[in-house]
Parts: sequence; structure tokens; C-alpha cells
Amino acid sequence: MNPRPWSEATWPLLAVLVSIWGLNYLFVSLGLTGSGPLWLATLRSGIGLGGMVVLVTAARGWGAFDRRAKRDALLLGLPNTTLFFGLWFVAARSVPPGIASVMIYTFPLWVALLSAPVLGRPLSAGAWASIGVGFVGVALIAQFWSLTGGGVSVLPLLELGAASVSWALGTVLFQRRFRTPEILSASVYQLAGGFSGLLLASVLLTPTSFPAPTLDVVAAALWLGLAGTAVGYAIWFTLLDRTPAAQISAYLFLVPVVALTASALLLGERLSLLQGLGVVLVLVAIYGIGRAHFRPPPLRSPPATSEPSHSASGDLPYRGPGGS
Repeated sequence: MNPRPWSEATWPLLAVLVSIWGLNYLFVSLGLTGSGPLWLATLRSGIGLGGMVVLVTAARGWGAFDRRAKRDALLLGLPNTTLFFGLWFVAARSVPPGIASVMIYTFPLWVALLSAPVLGRPLSAGAWASIGVGFVGVALIAQFWSLTGGGVSVLPLLELGAASVSWALGTVLFQRRFRTPEILSASVYQLAGGFSGLLLASVLLTPTSFPAPTLDVVAAALWLGLAGTAVGYAIWFTLLDRTPAAQISAYLFLVPVVALTASALLLGERLSLLQGLGVVLVLVAIYGIGRAHFRPPPLRSPPATSEPSHSASGDLPYRGPGGS
């Protein structure tokens, strides 16, 4: 299958998307100056949910969605939003935005690993090589052999890794469950499920850390909810509708580049030599995964009819709710 040509709008949309998602990490740090992490995550998902409802309604993208599909989408909000946002924001209190973005964007490596058992798409040799390079880079960034982790505690890095794994698991399960016409509706419902989980966790675990309505908190919540979630998701699905997922996903390695650059310029974040090398290896691995081809799953007889079909074009499974 020949790849579809990129339209004239693809590059500008991709640039906007990468910039928004890269700057998210700085706005998380900004919001945490006046808010507990779980409450900030709750605000982001709640505002994002409202924005997505407006956008999907305006685009007439609800379609047919039965009760079982709504239930499944709500449940997928737990790994895709509750755990992902919650663990990330908790860890972000003690990890610089640049390093946080690199750890979160090990996501493509986990998606690739989970694709074989969940989606039945065995990894190619190139994908395995990229995964190996990526995890060497993570080890250099975290410096687990050091008690200080190069100035960063090990526990928050593990929390970021767990957030990335949770997002990846939710993504592949989302793709396994929902077909393309259902994705917009399912994304709204998974945000609703994730918001509910975060709200419950915030009330039960940190009832006294409700955010103060400071300018920093309001600005961070509005950016993360409207730009980082509602607008980011809208651009993401627009791009996926125009261009194969593998082509688009390959360029998501630019998100941590934007985060690292902005954090260095605005916050003075600096990496050690080994951490810098680790970042380069992770970015190379992310790009390699985006360009790698998955072997198609083996044919079955009789063919299954209860699950979505998967193209053998080599697209990576990034058609679920994306964004960070």
C-alpha cells in the first residue's frame, strides 16, 4: 500500500500539536505551584471534557454508541486518563519538565511491546532494536545505579514510567475495542471516566489540597484543559484522518524536544552529559518506532467478527486518545 500524500495543512497542524503538547509540561509545573497534583489533573480532565463535548457536538461526531460501548469507553478512562494524568502530575512535583516529557514519551516503546499480545501484531527486527535503544536511554536518564539519580529521585521516575505504561495499555485496548467511526465519541466517554476517577481520588486522598484560584493555576488549568486536551485531541484526530498513524506518530518525538528546549530557556533546566546522551537515545528510539513496520497478524479461520480489523499497512496503534 502506498502512503497517502500529506496535505498542505498537515505540517502546520503537526507543528501546532507538537508545540501544544511540548508546552504542557511547563504548564503542569506552573499549575503545581498553587495546586495539589491530583486536583490539577482533575481540572485538566474536566475542562478538557467540556471542550471535547463542544467540539464533537459541533463536528456532529457522536454517531451511534450503545450502552456497552459507553461502559467500555468509561472504563478505559481509568488507564488512559486517571492513572496517566494522576501519576504524571504527582511525579512532576520533583522532576524537571524536560526529563518528565522524555520519560512520558517512552510511551511508543510500551505501545510497541503491548501490540503483540493485545493486537496480535508481532514486532519487526527494527522495532525491537528501537525498543532496546530506548530503554538504554531511559537507564541513562534515570541513572538507577546512583542513589540520587543524577539529582532526580528514583521514585518519581518510576511514577512517570508507570504513567507511560498506563497510557500505552489504555491506547492499545482502546484501539482493539473501537473502530474509526466510534473514536471521537469513545474519546469523550473515556475522558468522562478518567475525570470521574481523578475527582474521586482527589476527594478521598487529598481533600485539603484544592487549588487556590491564582493566576498561575487558572492559566495552567485552562491551557492544559482547552489547548492541551480539547484542541490537541481535535488536531490529533484530524491528522489521523488525513495521514497514516505511523507517519504522524514518528514525529511525536519532537514533543519532548519542545519541552526540553522550553524548560532550558524558561526554567534553566540542565542535564548531565549521561542524561543528555540518554535523551538522544530515547528520541532516536521513538522516531525508530514510529517508522518501524509491524508484521501483520497471522490469518485465522474462520475470521473473527467481534473485534475491529487491523490494517497490515504497518501503522502503529496510535488511533486511541492521544496527547500529553
